Amino acid sequence: MPALLVLLAVVGLAVGSFLNVVVWRVPRGESVVAPGSHCPSCAAAVRTRDNVPVLSWLLLRGRCRDCGTPISLRYPLVELLTAAVFVVLGARLGASWELPAYLYLGALGVALALIDLDVKRLPNVLVLPAYAVAPLLLTVPAVLDDRWPDLGRALLGGAALYAGYFALAFAYPAGMGFGDVKLAGVLGIYLGWLGWGPLAAGAFLGFLLGGVVGVALLAGRRATRKTAIPYGPFMLVGALLGVLAGSSITGAYLDVIGV
Repeated sequence: MPALLVLLAVVGLAVGSFLNVVVWRVPRGESVVAPGSHCPSCAAAVRTRDNVPVLSWLLLRGRCRDCGTPISLRYPLVELLTAAVFVVLGARLGASWELPAYLYLGALGVALALIDLDVKRLPNVLVLPAYAVAPLLLTVPAVLDDRWPDLGRALLGGAALYAGYFALAFAYPAGMGFGDVKLAGVLGIYLGWLGWGPLAAGAFLGFLLGGVVGVALLAGRRATRKTAIPYGPFMLVGALLGVLAGSSITGAYLDVIGV
């Protein structure tokens, strides 16, 4: 297990470096493949030795080698965040056939959360392919580990969470965007694979986190009732918590109410 976690940390750093490109370019409608990484100020190509996650930023002291323009601290933080997400998912799922599916979700979630915070939308180009990729990746453990009931529950979970969010968006369009509805279906697939408990916990925690932060912003006068607050990050954090501890959370709740 330690070797797996170290490997996941290294892979997570590399994926996080790519996600920085995704987060910057996708909202602008730019290709994430070409041109290669370059300084947005002077357009100088980033050298290979300057493209090592975290380490290059430290060695360059957070500045472009060519023009000296500051490089945002967010770049290494995104790389570290992605590595951390990969490690906790690896610790939760181990060396299993389902792990690649959840690593894809982890990478997708980091990108979507940051884009939603930046531009307050969840791009279809990232969300919609997940409706094909997630079931495809989860079919591997369904076949190899004979977990067809889990795959069926995953598809039902995706449909259920999509329908629930669709109803909320229809009832109160000003409070929820349709991007959140589409994301809900994807998260429902992953949470449903793990069980109805993780699905319920992940969905509830998203609402809880969003509500708590919304109230805090209102109380601190950092927002008003008309301020648009991106909800995608709360959905994604809630889903991650549901993946990591959803069964324990729902089990503890059922014990409290005596069920």
